[in-house]
Amino acid sequence: MLTDVEIAQQAKIEKIIDIAKKLNLTEDDLELYGKYKAKISREVWDKIKNNRTGKLILMTAITPTPAGEGKTTTSIGLADAFNKLGRKVCVALREPSLGPCFGIKGGAAGGGYA
Repeated sequence: MLTDVEIAQQAKIEKIIDIAKKLNLTEDDLELYGKYKAKISREVWDKIKNNRTGKLILMTAITPTPAGEGKTTTSIGLADAFNKLGRKVCVALREPSLGPCFGIKGGAAGGGYA
C-alpha cells in the first residue's frame, strides 16, 4: 500500500481557473494566489444568493475514527460522492489541524486518496 506522501506525489494538480469554469465562475470572480489557489470574490454571492437549487452542508464536529477520519476526510468524501453523482460541488476547508506541527494527532488534509 502506498503512503500518503507517495499518493500525493502521484496526484495531477488542476489549475484553479479550470476548476472555476466547472462551477460557472470566471477569472474575474477569483482572487488568484498563483495557478492553483484562489479565493472566490465577495461579489459572487450577489450573483448566486437567490439560487434555490444550491445546498450548503456544514461539517462542524465529528468524532474521528481510530484511523483518524474526521471532518476533513468526511467533507472531501462527500464532495467526491456528489461529484461522482454528476453534481457541481465545491469544498472549502479552513484551519486544518495543527497536529503535525506539534507531533500530535491530526492529518490536516484527509490523507491518502482523499
